[in-house]
Amino acid sequence: MKNLEKYRSVLTDEVQGLLLTSRYSRMYAAEFDIAEGYAIVSKDGARYFTDSRYIESAQNNIHDFEVIDFGRDLFGELNRAIADFGITTLGFEEAYLTVAELDSFTSKLNAKFRPVQERINAFRASKEPWELERMIKAQEITDRAFTEVCGRVREGMTEKELAAELIYCLYKNGGEGLSFDPIVVSGPNTSMPHGVPGDRKLQKGDFITMDFGVIYQGYCSDMTRTVALGYATEEMKQVYQTVLDAQLAGIAVSKAGVSGKAVDAAARDVIAAAGYGDFFGHGYGHSLGLEIHENPNCNLRNDGPIPENAVCSAEPGIYLPGKFGVRIEDVVIFEADGCRDITKSPKDLLIL
Repeated sequence: MKNLEKYRSVLTDEVQGLLLTSRYSRMYAAEFDIAEGYAIVSKDGARYFTDSRYIESAQNNIHDFEVIDFGRDLFGELNRAIADFGITTLGFEEAYLTVAELDSFTSKLNAKFRPVQERINAFRASKEPWELERMIKAQEITDRAFTEVCGRVREGMTEKELAAELIYCLYKNGGEGLSFDPIVVSGPNTSMPHGVPGDRKLQKGDFITMDFGVIYQGYCSDMTRTVALGYATEEMKQVYQTVLDAQLAGIAVSKAGVSGKAVDAAARDVIAAAGYGDFFGHGYGHSLGLEIHENPNCNLRNDGPIPENAVCSAEPGIYLPGKFGVRIEDVVIFEADGCRDITKSPKDLLIL
């Protein structure tokens, strides 16, 4: 089923149209990414509105919508669509609109508004085959970039310099954007799961954690590797192996129908049994797709089943304040009989 038809399936006698304002929902419905625009979807038609900066690209690539350059009359064009499609109530994306934006729409458009975010986002939990192809390609780019950046790591370079090299490798190998600002931290800074690259210089005996991803044709990748520079102490090796064992335990129980909580527990139990339970504070993993963080999640709060063809991260970690931290992250596709790991970079401890 086309994504546009999925969106139409939520329409009822009470909600006759959808107003799509976020880039993510517009892309999902149109299956093409335009940086700025709006769309109205009804059972009788669909219109995509953008301006002169993007109109040629939209007209050439968006096929299931009537594409309109709204010029200087956005609200006029939206109201024409509302009238033509007989819409009295529009479903809107409450998670992406500011209060000011919603006030503007409600005061200028000839329709009532009803929130529908949860219903339309639910379609994105399970990926279509073409979406999986894009995400696999994004992961391939990420793997190649990791292999290349490992050859650029040098003692004395700063975290910022390594982050710059990593970003270069991501684009060089085919990335069309970054899923998020890369995390590149070293030594004691690796105990901060979302540390920011700084001016600290890499030293022998450091752990270096790199968490990064790219966007390819609108879809995100994500991976984390922790490597050692020069050598690793026995404690570092022990913690690393514990995190790897935990990740493998989570991957082993991952399949469609299993709850996110159960996947998290499989990994968390390994870390707790090794005596590091107090040092694993975040969830085991999150879904990703058009956004780097989507639902459903593999964490202690999610009792619901993970659907088939959901794409989730597998990223347990141990973080010892003031000493070091380790995180290992792959991305897996939940399938009927297990999961498929689409991150191919080696996971045994790499000492550069």
